[in-house]
Amino acid sequence: MVDIDSAVRRFVTDVWHDSRAETAYELVAEECPGLGGSGPEAVLAWHRERRSAFPDLRYKIVDLIVSGERAALHWRAAGTQRGQFGAVPPTGQVVSYSGATFLRFDPTGKIIDVWSVNELFQLLQQLGVEVLPPLAGAGGPAD
Repeated sequence: MVDIDSAVRRFVTDVWHDSRAETAYELVAEECPGLGGSGPEAVLAWHRERRSAFPDLRYKIVDLIVSGERAALHWRAAGTQRGQFGAVPPTGQVVSYSGATFLRFDPTGKIIDVWSVNELFQLLQQLGVEVLPPLAGAGGPAD
């Protein structure tokens, strides 16, 4: 029997914090979705991209619930924007935001699905991004 609680904690520590390829290949199945593809490399690519914008990004597990082959993880993250984040140039701003990640494991203990939601709007506000509604006549919902 696979200890999913321990596997999730290793996933956060080794893959999210440290981008350890060997742990990603041990824990992530080939069919697991990631940045622009699937499998361990796609999952690592997402975290490498985020880490290029926030090199000191750290995640804290707030709550972890495991039921059968599924896990729900509530986390908080904090880091300093030192690199490009989407269209936002480096600001040097320290940000803090939270989110939830839902994982599903196969019988061998590999992650076959990851789905996350986070406070992206709050993160962008902390970086000084101003989000404005579309202008009338610009093809938005007001047209």
